[in-house]
Amino acid sequence: MPPPRPLQHIADEHAALHESLYGAISLQDRLEGGDEPNYTRNGLASTVLRDLRRGRWVVQDEIDLHGLNREEARQLLSEFMVESLHYGKRCVRVIHGKGLGSPQRTSVLRQLVRGWLTQREEVLAYCQAKPHDGGEGALIVLLRAQKAQHR
Repeated sequence: MPPPRPLQHIADEHAALHESLYGAISLQDRLEGGDEPNYTRNGLASTVLRDLRRGRWVVQDEIDLHGLNREEARQLLSEFMVESLHYGKRCVRVIHGKGLGSPQRTSVLRQLVRGWLTQREEVLAYCQAKPHDGGEGALIVLLRAQKAQHR
């Protein structure tokens, strides 16, 4: 017998994504633009980013990269993205750190992680985390839905 499918959860995600993609953009949405780092894949409505910023997507998993060197961080992030997609996770937090322990107190990983994420096909959007979720030291990342498996 196949495992049960959370139909309401799936329906809720589809509704949120549909509204993000096709909903109207209000003045409030424009005012919330901010200067924080963000990315939206070409072709997606700006409402996708708005909903991500507002926390409409539940963070389903996270990875903590701060304190790692560049190669370790890239490898772990890549593995985490593949695993997240495999398990159907849509929203994840990537903690890269604020760079407070780095020379010149700048986060080397912060810029690298942003670049790596924009190169990944499964990443639809990201934004800076809210202060209680890591603020400048983390990103909230929206992933595409897992492609259906043919049997």
